[in-house]
Amino acid sequence: MTASRPGQFQGPGQLQVGWQYATAYPDPGPPPRRPTPPEAERLSPDWAAAQRREESQLNRPLKAAFAAAVVLGLALAALGAAGSLGALLTGLAVTCCALVAAVSGYALWQGEHAVRSRMADERARIDRLREAQESRLFAGQAEHAAKMQAWQARQLAYEQQKRWYAVRLPDGVHRVDIAGGTISGWSAMLTTAAASLLPAGGEITVLDLTGSAAALDLAGFARATGTNPLVSVLPDDLPRLDLDRGLGRDALAELLSAVAGAGGEPGTDGDPSLDHAILERVIDVLGGQPAIAGVAAGLRALAGDPGDDVAAGLITAAQAARLAALAEPSGPRARAVLERAWVLASRLRKLAPAGTALVPLPRSKLRVIALDRRVGTVSSRVLGTYLAAALAQLLSGTPPGPPWQHTLFVLGADKLHGGTLDRLSDACERSATGLVLAYRNLPAHVRSRLGRGNAVAAFMRLADAEDARAASEQLGTGHRFALAQLTEAIGASVADTADGTYTSTAGEAGAGESTAGEAGAGEPGSSESEPVSAAIRASTGWGMATAKATADGESLAQAGQRSRDFLAGPDELRQLPASAMIISYAAPGGPQLVLADANPGIGGLSAATQLTLEEFRARPAQEKAAPAGPGGSGDDGASPPDTTAPPPVRPAPNLGPPPRRLDWRRGRS
Repeated sequence: MTASRPGQFQGPGQLQVGWQYATAYPDPGPPPRRPTPPEAERLSPDWAAAQRREESQLNRPLKAAFAAAVVLGLALAALGAAGSLGALLTGLAVTCCALVAAVSGYALWQGEHAVRSRMADERARIDRLREAQESRLFAGQAEHAAKMQAWQARQLAYEQQKRWYAVRLPDGVHRVDIAGGTISGWSAMLTTAAASLLPAGGEITVLDLTGSAAALDLAGFARATGTNPLVSVLPDDLPRLDLDRGLGRDALAELLSAVAGAGGEPGTDGDPSLDHAILERVIDVLGGQPAIAGVAAGLRALAGDPGDDVAAGLITAAQAARLAALAEPSGPRARAVLERAWVLASRLRKLAPAGTALVPLPRSKLRVIALDRRVGTVSSRVLGTYLAAALAQLLSGTPPGPPWQHTLFVLGADKLHGGTLDRLSDACERSATGLVLAYRNLPAHVRSRLGRGNAVAAFMRLADAEDARAASEQLGTGHRFALAQLTEAIGASVADTADGTYTSTAGEAGAGESTAGEAGAGEPGSSESEPVSAAIRASTGWGMATAKATADGESLAQAGQRSRDFLAGPDELRQLPASAMIISYAAPGGPQLVLADANPGIGGLSAATQLTLEEFRARPAQEKAAPAGPGGSGDDGASPPDTTAPPPVRPAPNLGPPPRRLDWRRGRS
């Protein structure tokens, strides 16, 4: 698979959720040691002296005989010359002395010759040893040169290799379940996903049910890349929402019964079928496509209190009379219906403003619908269920498009009941809409749904010990992960966005030319847009923190190193860095686990590539060794081809072994 440019829509099931730290080239270790030249062999002076001493001891008798013969011969010759001895006797005596001197002298010469011969043989042997040592040294030096060249290539590959690889969803996955996480961690995940969708023409809808501003970085990134996000903050912007418009009787009754059921505790509320039947009757009486405020008024009329609603114009007197007629039969069943109508009316009252002040809104590739932090627990469940159920109804009638081209993120999905989660998941799957459900806590109905079906389960920091234990059991034991220093350092430095607030843009939008102008500003190709990686660095807390932490080469090198290994146990899950994410998905060879970093700032590092680790390893060797193009990953979000492998090392010419060095000691030995 070839490399893709950052921001390019990756196709079915190719949403990017983070970055995987890995070193494809291992650390080559220290360089090979240069062979140490052995101590040169030389003639031992002690040995030579011992040889001469031994020879001298052996030649002492001969030397004495030679000296005596010479001295005696000279003395006899002198006596003969003086006339003391006869000529014949002198000649005979001198001849005998000369013979003794000659024999002993020859024996001395032979001994000296033998010593010289042994010395010569020893020098020849030493020369042969020295030549053998030099040959081994030259061979070792040549081998060391080859090893050093190979080590330098491995060292260069290790230092220049990519260390961050894209983590994308497997083909065919339609949902991601994120268990745990902090607001800043979810913010990182949103921006990383958006960086792979928005520049390619994808669309994103975010339901932020947390009461915090988890999508602030995402909105800032979208503006920096030329997309004006449409932000709605509930309940203030509820009058401008039209999610329930165009729904038929059955769909509207199902939506409102789900919303009413969310107002009570799971498993302790009334009969959903009764709620549905009551709402159908009321909608039939009202006719057409009534607003939620009208349905609530109809429920109050059914319960026997239509006066104020008729005066307010929410229902007509005739409709109130027909509803009152429905409530006339007496009996336990009738009383249960009336009591339930009161309950439904009180719960739907929170949604009464919906759709009462509609204005034309610009179309945007990014829409954020968030709950204000002032919303209470019950109201947040009601509003959240309304948003999720209404979107499920809308998506059910949407024809399928390219998978993940439209992606829905639900933050704080643990506030939704199991039935609502199932309906939303089914609707997204039928319409090929990507769905990401992020759960802060893991109640029972969430645990049973994590990773169920054709979904990927991801685990971020879990604050609750019981949730961490349940997540650890689902992951399994014995899985060891390598954590990068960058993940820990940046996760500790990025401040949580829980204190941030959204600025509504839905309330400011109006009809006319200004709306059209805002819509045009969000089109791709706007002159105000910035490259993806530059926009992340300039407009997001994660991008700024990453750029600051890797501002110099030394910091970047340290940040690219491994920090520590850990086992995925409950304690470690509670201490994960904010952007760390353990992803679990099914594969032909069994469940696969990947530790990813959702930090969007990693994409701007020279050590990052848009290839996945599997794609890099599957590339042919010649592609890995191809020279890198100009630049790193690029500020424009474009990763040039062939930057995933370090540039090749050009081999040096083979000059053979080095020349012999002159040994000045040889002449002296």
